Amino acid sequence: MTPAAPALCASATGTSLRAPILLLEGIHKRYRAEATPVAALGGVDLTVHAGEFVAITGPSGSGKSTLMHILGCLDSPTSGRYLLAGTDVSQMDEAELATVRNARIGFVFQQFHLLPRMPAWRNVELPLVYAGVPRARRRERAIAALERVGLGTRVDHRPGELSGGQQQRVAVARALVTEPDLILADEPTGNLDSASTADVLSLLSELHASGRTIVLITHEAQVAHAARRTVALADGVIVSDEINAHLVAPRIPGGDE
Repeated sequence: MTPAAPALCASATGTSLRAPILLLEGIHKRYRAEATPVAALGGVDLTVHAGEFVAITGPSGSGKSTLMHILGCLDSPTSGRYLLAGTDVSQMDEAELATVRNARIGFVFQQFHLLPRMPAWRNVELPLVYAGVPRARRRERAIAALERVGLGTRVDHRPGELSGGQQQRVAVARALVTEPDLILADEPTGNLDSASTADVLSLLSELHASGRTIVLITHEAQVAHAARRTVALADGVIVSDEINAHLVAPRIPGGDE
């Protein structure tokens, strides 16, 4: 299938007049395995506009993890151009990339990465600590972020006192607390049961409805269907780019009937 043009995708989601949050042009990534170069990405062009909810999917070895690392400024492309909210981050050094990651991208991972001895609000405030926000303001913003994800009554609970779905909500609150340009969710339901998976996908849909830009990385087709647009990778290139026609997320297999 021929990938849809970025402008068409933007128009279908009602965001054609907004500036792109992500713009990738000719992104290549090559690694060297012993003496043999390996092409993980073979020329990716991708545009994501403000307010879109996009799933990037593909089988193991398709290049989606490499693409996620580049989108999250965790790695740099071998060649090509990557603009994040209009800023070219393709050639930034590690210190510059670290600043971009902390200020402009909110990460949600498969592993929750919560500090077990700290209450929820202290886990959520951590990006603000690195940003130098005063302590009183950090607590205020962290609690507001937890209220935003439905955990206003759990701000003093430690991770071990929360369910898996609630821990992932804490991780989402931590991603939101800096008011980033982009929420980048990498297999966020991979460690969750079906009920918690549906809960987290519902939360992401609510955040999208409020205007958040979300890119979801997943190998599960049913999880990808929670997004409004699905970009499929195979062998390091985009093989399809489609608008999901549904308006609600489908039932997760194994969930409650």
